[in-house]
Amino acid sequence: MSLAQQYTLAQAISQSGVGLHSGEITTVKILPATRGGRHFVRVDLPECPIITASCESVRSTTLSTELGNSDSASIRTVEHLLSALTAGGVSHARIEVNGPELPLLDGSAKPWSEAIAAAGLKEIEPQPSAPLNQEISVRQGDAFVMAIPSTETRFTYGIDFEVAAIGNQWHSWSPDEQNFITEIAPARTFTLASQIEALQKAGLIKGGSLDNAIVCSHSGWINPPLRFANEPARHKILDLVGDLSLLGTIPLAHYLAYKAGHHLHVELVRRISQTPTNSNV
Repeated sequence: MSLAQQYTLAQAISQSGVGLHSGEITTVKILPATRGGRHFVRVDLPECPIITASCESVRSTTLSTELGNSDSASIRTVEHLLSALTAGGVSHARIEVNGPELPLLDGSAKPWSEAIAAAGLKEIEPQPSAPLNQEISVRQGDAFVMAIPSTETRFTYGIDFEVAAIGNQWHSWSPDEQNFITEIAPARTFTLASQIEALQKAGLIKGGSLDNAIVCSHSGWINPPLRFANEPARHKILDLVGDLSLLGTIPLAHYLAYKAGHHLHVELVRRISQTPTNSNV
């Protein structure tokens, strides 16, 4: 399915689970909407504040993407759901959440994508993707993410870790040629066993477990089997699509990243949105 097609859900869907960083159990209800793009509603807070899924709403990119509004309401770890909605063509949705973070579910976008597919889509109005007319890149040391003018939308990601089980791996995916639900959505979030204690002491990953992440040590994967030989690289594409969705409509381009993360993804989003010929895409 083309990322340019514009749909909302044909019927509401719901998922519940634990948040990766907060450790809190939350329920998400995704409702059809014909305006407002993709937006979150904190139904647990007074007056149910709305948080738009846009680059202007980004508040933090520490191990996830967190969005917020001017009233200090926020919602964390939105990238997996936004990736599934975007790849599924859902351009407008009201996402009601009764807590500060979306549930991690199994650590991938697969449960979201399957629920979206089961709910079905209702077409709103086609909105073709505007092509990118110039190369835009963001670099930090040897890490980078860039958007290159192209005749097709494609995402290519490379990662490089010292642990042998991960090592250097790449994956390239085109939504026009390969199904997101089978090729990208099942790829789970991953972490290194050596980093877990420090992250926990920093107040992060309170809800992380071997049921919602794959964990790698210097001797290998702690909770195999992997769903793909290069599952980590595919998961990075999943994250990238979710972060690029903050543009509203993702411009036609080849998105190439290496050793990047949410911070660089979002910075690329900002630069694309600030490019005159690609604003309001």
